[in-house]
Amino acid sequence: MEPLETEGRGRFSLRVVDLTRTLDQGTALWPGSRPLAVESSESIDTHGSFTRRVALDEHSGTHFDAPSHFAHGAAHVADVGADSLVRPLCVIDFSMNCVDKPDATLQTGDVLAHEALHGTIAPGSAVFLRTDWSAEVDALRFPGFGVAAATMLAVERRVAGLGIDTLGVDPGYAADFPVHRDVTLPRGIWHVENLTNLDAVPPVGAWVVVGVPRIAEASGFPARVFALLGPPSDE
Repeated sequence: MEPLETEGRGRFSLRVVDLTRTLDQGTALWPGSRPLAVESSESIDTHGSFTRRVALDEHSGTHFDAPSHFAHGAAHVADVGADSLVRPLCVIDFSMNCVDKPDATLQTGDVLAHEALHGTIAPGSAVFLRTDWSAEVDALRFPGFGVAAATMLAVERRVAGLGIDTLGVDPGYAADFPVHRDVTLPRGIWHVENLTNLDAVPPVGAWVVVGVPRIAEASGFPARVFALLGPPSDE
C-alpha cells in the first residue's frame, strides 16, 4: 500500500485501504439472493469496445444499506447526501471476542472499553466492527452489533453509519433484524456490510469514503469503500 503524494497548496501524503470485496459469481449472499449474472454485449474484436450487461441483487457483496431498506418512507440511496458518505472512521476491534463464537454480540461495555482506550466516539462518525469472521459466512451464524450497543451509538453518540465485515450488522441469529428495523435505519443511519481489510485500519484517525452509485429509489447497492489514512508514523 503505497502512499499517495499530492503537491499543490502544501504537500501531503495519505494511504488508501480498500475495504471492498471483489464481487463475482461465487460471492457469499443471503439465502434466496441471486448470484451476479453477466452477459457480454460488445467485444473489442467485433465492436471495438468491451461492455457487458450485469444483473445483481441490490445487497450483493460489499454493499450499502440505505434507510429505506427497512424504514418505510425513509431515504433511498440517491437521497443520501454525499457529505454523509465521507466520515471520520472508528474501528472497534471485536475479533478476539469472536474466535469460535459465531453468536458473539457487541455490547455497550465493549463500546465503552474501546472508548477508554481511544476516546469518546465523535458525533457524525462511522463505526465499523471488525470481527474477522469474514471467511466463515457460508452459514448464517456470524457476530454483529447488539441492540443496546447499536442504540448507544445511534442515540448517544449520534453516528452517521455502521459497518461490519460480515453479511449484516445484526448477528446472524437475529432473524428479525432488530438493529436494522428498530435502531439505525429508521434514524437515517446507513450501513455498509461485507467489508474486508479492517485489520489494516487503526481504531481512530482514518476517514471512510463510501462510493455507492446514486441509484434512484434503491434500498441499497454494491459500493466501493475506502479508508483514508495518514502517512506511516515513521515518515
